Amino acid sequence: MHSGGSLMIFIAAIIGANIAPDSGQATLPVALMIAGVASSAIPLGKLQLRFGRKLIFIAFSLLAIVACALACLAISLQHFYLFCSAAFLMGFAIASAHQYRFAVIEHVGIHHAALVTSLLLLGGLLSAFIGPEIAVLGQNLIATEFMGSFLLLGFVFFFSFILLLFIDNTHVVPSLPHSQLPQQSGLQIIFRSPVLLLSLVTAAVGYGVMSFIMTATPLTMHEHAGHNLADTKFVIQSHIAAMFLPSLFSGYLVSRLGYRYIIWLGLIALLSSVVIALINTQFLHFWLALVLLGIGWNFLFVTATVMLPQGHNDEDRFKVQSTNDFIVFSFQALAALSSGWFLYHWQWQGILLIALPVLVMFMIFLFFSKGFILLKK
Repeated sequence: MHSGGSLMIFIAAIIGANIAPDSGQATLPVALMIAGVASSAIPLGKLQLRFGRKLIFIAFSLLAIVACALACLAISLQHFYLFCSAAFLMGFAIASAHQYRFAVIEHVGIHHAALVTSLLLLGGLLSAFIGPEIAVLGQNLIATEFMGSFLLLGFVFFFSFILLLFIDNTHVVPSLPHSQLPQQSGLQIIFRSPVLLLSLVTAAVGYGVMSFIMTATPLTMHEHAGHNLADTKFVIQSHIAAMFLPSLFSGYLVSRLGYRYIIWLGLIALLSSVVIALINTQFLHFWLALVLLGIGWNFLFVTATVMLPQGHNDEDRFKVQSTNDFIVFSFQALAALSSGWFLYHWQWQGILLIALPVLVMFMIFLFFSKGFILLKK
């Protein structure tokens, strides 16, 4: 399912630059895809609470196929806002895929959370290559450029739909009668728990900064810096690979070293990414900066995912998980949407200079966070 996200990251802004009424709107499809992830997070949690995970996962995989069909139609008609609608629906499907990690943790237990989260994220490594490769393979498959890319992606989503038919279902079985359960909102639960707040801010910063820089990269490389499509594809593939490949050892590092150290390592990687990207716009600088960006995101996201289940009880898990994802992906959507505007008005250097104070504020937050004290490590 994540291959759809990597494909959109790679070619959506390029398609947008060709069919958008204004070049400043080129990254809007990517932003709307992430907005779809954010806006569907809370309804997704409520639907899973009522119908279980399996039925909702299957339904959203079918929605992904519909999104691909709509994207094909939009490209055929050269209709930018119809393409934006397809991107928004794609975000719904990706939101359901993000819930897979919680389903796996529930299946194996909290003690193996770091390991299984890492193993699950390794599946995203395939998306680093599948999505962009599908984009290139389908670029000229049909007379209209990139229309074939979404046709091929639709077949990938259909295969995902078949696999989901064989998973076990998960329902919540409250340990207390509904009338005795605390009636707090997910937001109240998160802000009253230093552990949940630390997890939320860590994931939000990781996703926000990563999305802000990543969204602007393909357009900057291909359209502004003059790099060819093959080099741009390689940088994006390397970035997405760097997002997931560290999962081979990041889960072990969390268990071995503790949450605090891995979050700090992630922050250092993000800061290094920005500094390197500021130096030059040569291929090597783009590649190294985007690889470090991916590694930094991985360390922050894996750690935040493992921390989250330790801050809530079983009855509140859908409520907290959906609220957490809504806030995190809202930050990501805002970052992706504003990335296009800042790139248009302030260029690549402006994008990077805006990311720096965000990372500095996160550093200050980590110094004063009480969440680390309440965790075992």
